[in-house]
Amino acid sequence: MTLEKDTLLHNRYRIIEILGQGGMGSVYRAVDENLGVHIALKENLFTTDEYARQFRLEAVILANLRHPNLPRVSDHIVLGDQGQYLVMDFIEGEDLRFRMERIGMLAEDDAVHIGASICDALSYLHSRKPPILHRDIKPGNVKITPDGHIYLVDFGLAKVYQSASQATTTGARAMTPGYSPPEQYGTARTDPRTDIYSLGATLYAALCGIIPEDGLARAMDNAQLTPLRKRNPKVSRRLAAAIEKAMAVDPSDRFQTAEDFKKALLGAKSKTQQIPGSYTVVPPPPDVFLSREMDEVAASSIKEKTPPRAPMGPLPSPTKVEDDQPFVSPLKRQKDRERKRRNSLVRFVFILLFLLVASVPFLAPGILPGNVRAMIPFLVPTSTSTPTRTPTSLPTNTVTLTATSTQLPTATTRPATATSAPTNTFIPGIGGTVLPTTILTIGGGSGQIAFASSRAGLPQIYLADLALNSVTQITNIPNGACQPSWSPDGLKLVFISPCKGMDDIYFNASLYIINADGTDLVQIAPGSGGDFDPAWSPDGKSILFTSLRTGQMEIFSIDAEDLTIITQITKGAARVEARYPAWSHDGTQIVYAVKRFGVYQIWVMKVDGTEQEQIIRSGVAYTDYLPAWSPSGDLIIFNQRCATVFCNPYLRSVSATDRSDTQGQRMQINLVTIQNVAYSPDGFYLAYEGVEEDNNVDVFYMTAAGGGRTRITTDKGPDFHPVWRPSVALP
Repeated sequence: MTLEKDTLLHNRYRIIEILGQGGMGSVYRAVDENLGVHIALKENLFTTDEYARQFRLEAVILANLRHPNLPRVSDHIVLGDQGQYLVMDFIEGEDLRFRMERIGMLAEDDAVHIGASICDALSYLHSRKPPILHRDIKPGNVKITPDGHIYLVDFGLAKVYQSASQATTTGARAMTPGYSPPEQYGTARTDPRTDIYSLGATLYAALCGIIPEDGLARAMDNAQLTPLRKRNPKVSRRLAAAIEKAMAVDPSDRFQTAEDFKKALLGAKSKTQQIPGSYTVVPPPPDVFLSREMDEVAASSIKEKTPPRAPMGPLPSPTKVEDDQPFVSPLKRQKDRERKRRNSLVRFVFILLFLLVASVPFLAPGILPGNVRAMIPFLVPTSTSTPTRTPTSLPTNTVTLTATSTQLPTATTRPATATSAPTNTFIPGIGGTVLPTTILTIGGGSGQIAFASSRAGLPQIYLADLALNSVTQITNIPNGACQPSWSPDGLKLVFISPCKGMDDIYFNASLYIINADGTDLVQIAPGSGGDFDPAWSPDGKSILFTSLRTGQMEIFSIDAEDLTIITQITKGAARVEARYPAWSHDGTQIVYAVKRFGVYQIWVMKVDGTEQEQIIRSGVAYTDYLPAWSPSGDLIIFNQRCATVFCNPYLRSVSATDRSDTQGQRMQINLVTIQNVAYSPDGFYLAYEGVEEDNNVDVFYMTAAGGGRTRITTDKGPDFHPVWRPSVALP
């Protein structure tokens, strides 16, 4: 349980305030009443043997460390079933992530000093006997004190590194997209070069203000690292080259030691080598240390450690050998498999040809001349005479066989998709088995995204094919079209018109249905005021939408077959409106937004409008809107923005089943703006409308964890309302 203010722990440590909460417990600021100093108290509420072992490991690691850039542990408390507590130095100041948000891109000198300081700490950790890996270096774990001193904090994922032939004692394995190297995502062996990659990614983000492309996406060849100087031309070439070398996908291409990386950083700016702990940066301003802001910084730092969609499972047992294989790029493994398949096929064809040639004398003796056959002793000579045979007359009655054909429905013409229908391919050597071959697509489904765009004037619906890198216009409606939503079979779209642009409320709009190829446009009987926010049900039988037909926004449904059957789902009190409906993966629940007191709140209900429940309570300072349900059904994401002052919209997530969290967690995605987010059919990617350096609204996609960010559209007109096309149901 969370400790209350003024609680006296272990008859010594009095709780002053809570700094933040994470998946395993909270972090508190407390006073050591014996010594009269402020300390940080880290809590572990998981009392199982495995979690207790990990927490004790962190205590042992930190208690034995003495370095000017690392915090110290002074006590370790075990309180039975209540939990365990780690007492450590309270490092006052701001973390690097907060500094990046406060001032934007760091100056080169500060980045080099931070890099050199962390390299000193890493050299110390990696030189322990046995070596210690940090495995969670990111801006939130780099602390800058009021005098400009630099600390590397948070050893929750630390690991005692041993050789591959020995059992290893490990910490929890977790990833921070953009900062974790590819080998940290799987079971490959992590080593000191893992920390070098994460430090390089941290300096990359600090110098350009953008999280680098995800390491796993780069290893899978789904993304490439954008050169640092392309994002910040002011960075010197030598410094950019050093940081990019540290972020190489293959560990053998990185700096092999932290000391080598440090020398490259200092050499890039011609700085003099200093003793460890003497590198400093510009101190944060005094107003950074206001209590309210400190709480926010610490809380977000804790949340950053545990990604919303990747809760940590049970830790490995101490006897388990983990990470016993060196990292090999998935793309390289794929190429190796393809090479082996090609070699196997060549060997098979060679053997087949050999057997075919060898069988000619037996299966087709007439091919060989008689004198040649006579030289082969084990062949029976063939007769040169041709026997005569009395021809047998064939029956005069012939029967013509005709196949009875079944009339199939005519397939609706569809644009080319990235996923082709399975083709039957004969695989030699498998007994004549015919196996289907399929083409994998980004995001599953068809690998296509429908969106609205104003590139030709008024918005129209377009279809982007990610595999073919092409865009096709679907609608051409004089009054404009937007807000597309796919039928579950991927053959039809429902959208609204008129649409003049990116509005909040679409007055006098109506729902329309159209085939994916732009044919068979059908208008649904409009209601007074306007109908918008359509969402097609997973079973294809109904469509949810927001309507003003009652005088205020309420959610309705319409039968997708009989477009005249309309049912009102929500019936709010005066000035209590409902909109933005989104279906659960199984079609049994609806997540939506309710507007009360001038702000939106996230609610869920049954499909018939019963059991309405508010799941997010952000108060009146924030407004929550545009919820989306993950395809797996375990997560709900939504946009949030400030209600009383201006701030760019950002993304939050909350469990779809656990109602104990009424705030959700802000997803650690370093974007200027992200809105109208849609899951891919496989749940691994997110499409969204965002803004980059040119301040133009475009459509992007990235992994659900925030990595591999890819820009789909670049047209000067706004591109918005993206939605992934599901698997196309072939007739």
